[in-house]
Amino acid sequence: MADDHRCGNQNRKERVATENTHPSWIHGILLRGIGGFYTALTDNGEEYTLRCRKKFRHLGISPLTGDEILFTPGDGESNGWIEDILPRRSLCLRPPAANVTLLMIVAAPEPLPDLLLIDRLLSRAFGQNIHAVLVLNKADLISSCPETDTMNPDPLPLEKLLYQDYAPAGIPVIPVSAASKSNLDALIGQMEGEITCFAGQSGVGKSTLLNALTGFQVATGDLSARIARGKNTTRSAELFVKDNLRIMDSAGFSLLETEKELPPDQLKNRYPEFLSFEGKCRFRGCLHDREPGCAVREAVQNGLVSSGRFERYHILLRELIENWNHRYD
Repeated sequence: MADDHRCGNQNRKERVATENTHPSWIHGILLRGIGGFYTALTDNGEEYTLRCRKKFRHLGISPLTGDEILFTPGDGESNGWIEDILPRRSLCLRPPAANVTLLMIVAAPEPLPDLLLIDRLLSRAFGQNIHAVLVLNKADLISSCPETDTMNPDPLPLEKLLYQDYAPAGIPVIPVSAASKSNLDALIGQMEGEITCFAGQSGVGKSTLLNALTGFQVATGDLSARIARGKNTTRSAELFVKDNLRIMDSAGFSLLETEKELPPDQLKNRYPEFLSFEGKCRFRGCLHDREPGCAVREAVQNGLVSSGRFERYHILLRELIENWNHRYD
């Protein structure tokens, strides 16, 4: 991943050099946007306050946190202007953010992990070629967690459960503790050179983890013991930069729904553990649903694919089929 990113950095520099035909324009990345004002960070580490030209509104384009831009600085205390927004490598609409290259999906012993949410997030990530890592925060609290897989109801330690479900998909599972700063180096090794977004349920410690990684103090909410749910304290997307780490802190990922525009037969392509069985099913175009002779179902029975992931795949598939059947309503 790091080699790919270095190549991406070189391509970005070449693209900026090609597209910046105005010597007075400066290249930067948007850190945040509030009330029509945007903060940009230049390649030299300087910050500028900018406004957006009206031409973008006419084009139906809004600047997003993470956007690479070309801008003209203001004179004195006046703000500068965003002149161009470079092509985006990825786009997240809820919450709005651009150019994320790494998704850190955070889970914890409390609140109980929502594995269906994790699968939704992974589908979104793989749909945009965003690399994903599963982070188990508050690892020092782990004892065991009820197994949500109805085909295997025995309790498993949470780390083992997550590894069992997601290792066949090639998704790293990294246990950490933001409170004690345990194993954070493993995360940093994954994050260097990337634009990283943290996602997951409220209350799993996303903001606390960001604080531990960067030393910045962003709003952090305490887990509500009364209802065992988190209080989401992050209000809008913001990019934090420290050394070679670029971290997108954003809210709303727990509200993600299956993309209504995704054809049902495309969902299986977002499950890496299914791909090695593609073409081995009895019927061409098998959805890995109820078809006889399904190679993926056989792989589940042989323990090569997680039964829990397979069950949740069918939940998402049903949603997509329902949405697809009513797409013109």
